[in-house]
Amino acid sequence: MPRHQKRCKNPFCKDFVAKGEPICVACRVAGGAGMALLIALLTLAKLVLEVVKAVTAPAIILVIASPVCAQPIPRAALQYQRPLIANARAVWGLNAPIAVMAAQVHQESGWRPDAKSAYAGGLAQFTPATAEWISAKYTEELGANQPFEPAWALRALARYDKFLYDRQSRAATPCDRWAFTLSSYNGGEGWLTKQKAATTRAGDDATRWFRHVEQHRVRAAWAHDENVAYPRAILVRRQPPYRAWGPGVDCDVELG
Repeated sequence: MPRHQKRCKNPFCKDFVAKGEPICVACRVAGGAGMALLIALLTLAKLVLEVVKAVTAPAIILVIASPVCAQPIPRAALQYQRPLIANARAVWGLNAPIAVMAAQVHQESGWRPDAKSAYAGGLAQFTPATAEWISAKYTEELGANQPFEPAWALRALARYDKFLYDRQSRAATPCDRWAFTLSSYNGGEGWLTKQKAATTRAGDDATRWFRHVEQHRVRAAWAHDENVAYPRAILVRRQPPYRAWGPGVDCDVELG
C-alpha cells in the first residue's frame, strides 16, 4: 500500500486515493466545517464518477483542485488597471478586449515598467525598431518614442494590437484572430505570413491558428516554440482572471 494511502484516515478519502494524492492531502489538512464540506464534495464526486466511469474522473478532480491552482492578478498590476482600460478604450472603443491586453502585459513584463530582455524593454516589451516605427506612424497619438514610460507603453500596445488585429480579418474565429494578432506581435507579421503559406501547402486550414497554423514551422525551432506558446499563454492561461477588468475573447482551447 502506498505511504500516502495509509495516512488517509477518512473513509471517503480512501475511495479517491487512487485518483491522485492531492485529494488525500486535502483530506488530511481539512478540519471542522472545512472537512464537512470537503466530504460532501467528495461524496458527490464519487457518485458522479460511478455514473460516468473513468473517462470523466480526471476532469472532476481538476475542477475540485482548480481554485488552488488559479493565478490571481498580481498586486503590481493594480496601479495600471485604470490607465490600461482608458488607453484600450481610446483605441478600440467601449468594448475593448481589456482582458486580453492585460494578460498580454502580464505575459510580456509581469507589470514591471523597467523590465528588460535581450531585445526589448518596458511594460509592453517593444523592440527598439518596433517602438521607433510605431511612434513615427502614430506621432500625433503617441508622441516621442518612450517604451519605458508606462502610459506610452500601454497606449502603444493597444494601438499596435489594433493595427495587427485589423490585418487578420480572415481568421475562422475571434479566438484564432487574436492568436494571429499575438503571434505577429511576438514574432513579426512576416513570419506569420510564411507560416500560413506553409499551412496551405500542407493542406491544413490557414484561417485557424490552433492545431493548424501553429503546427507548421518556418523558422528556427527555439523561435517557433516561443511564438507558438505566446498566444496560448495569454488567451488560455493569463486571460481568465483579467475578465474582472473588462471584455475578453472566448477560446475553446486546452492549455497544452
